[in-house]
Amino acid sequence: MSDFLASARRIVVKVGSSLIVDSAAAQIKREWLASLAADIAEFKHAKKDVVIVSSGAIALGRRALGLRKGPLRLEESQAAAAAGQVRLAQSYVDAFQAHNIAVAQILLTLEDTEARRRYLNARDTISRLLSLGAVPVINENDTIATAEIRYGDNDRLGARVASMLQADLLVLLSDIDGLYTANPQRDPAARHIPEVRAITAEIERMAEGPVSGISKGGMESKLVAAKIATASGAAVIIANGHMLHPLASAVAGKKTVFLPHMSPAQAKKRWIAGGLSALGTVVIDAGAEHALRAGKSLLPAGVISVSGRFERGDAVVVKSEDGREIARGLAAYGDEDAKRLAGRRTAEIESLLGYRGRDELIHRDELALTARETGPVKTAAGEQVP
Repeated sequence: MSDFLASARRIVVKVGSSLIVDSAAAQIKREWLASLAADIAEFKHAKKDVVIVSSGAIALGRRALGLRKGPLRLEESQAAAAAGQVRLAQSYVDAFQAHNIAVAQILLTLEDTEARRRYLNARDTISRLLSLGAVPVINENDTIATAEIRYGDNDRLGARVASMLQADLLVLLSDIDGLYTANPQRDPAARHIPEVRAITAEIERMAEGPVSGISKGGMESKLVAAKIATASGAAVIIANGHMLHPLASAVAGKKTVFLPHMSPAQAKKRWIAGGLSALGTVVIDAGAEHALRAGKSLLPAGVISVSGRFERGDAVVVKSEDGREIARGLAAYGDEDAKRLAGRRTAEIESLLGYRGRDELIHRDELALTARETGPVKTAAGEQVP
């Protein structure tokens, strides 16, 4: 099971409040954070992308503002988040500075992963940061979130981020070393479950709420997160994060691994091929069709016509000149810009649009060959989607 950490190329690590914040002093556990940074630096040396989803801002900010103990009102939580987030971010900067690794802070709300344009902007920003060698540190934007639009806990936020980035692995560092048949703090006969192949009703009945006094999530929220992440092709590990070097410890230590049923690329292709309503149609020539079947992207030069009303990131159908459906994909441009680019060379994009956009009208990673009249759904690389 340690192979998941060893083989994953893109990893999302969720850090809970109880791990990073000393509840008694309401201060960062700097030695623990330094050890986490050292683990991630080793992953970076191994050419892995790592994203952190971190709690802790409210726990830090409430002490800085002198807020009372116990549950906070919504506006108090927002104020505490505002005061605590700068302290949390600086702690990550300090921890990674020893390894010459840049840290970038990103705050998200639920709407940022539901509204298509915000989703694309967030995904592209995080992806660019990873390509530049940085470690993005993500938290829910508690300063502006309301009770109606909050994720509620960072386990689910971590799962949404893993899905957004097509991560291979989501690591939920927790108060406990995985899933048990019952709460081991209350039932000495509870058995540890090392591997979960499917989250059944029986598995869900094993979950309970938060164990610690300052974290909002619990095993129930972790199972919800595991459902989201495994459906997008990511494996999920729940491991005890309280020891120093928590990721290194998770490689060989006790944990629960939730297995995905397909790779992130397959999951995304399947979603594109059958999970979205197409808002437009792109007709391409024979040369472009041959290129798509060879696993390449759709360039503007191969486009004959564009119809429908769609925005960047919306699904479109790709058809041949004789009307056969060839593929479905996510457009890199809205319909108006796509019409301007149809049949034109990539070098002309900036002069035609007034800005330098993507070279492809549909990137191969966001395109699925459908060939509905000939057989099963396939990916752009030609592999059959289960």
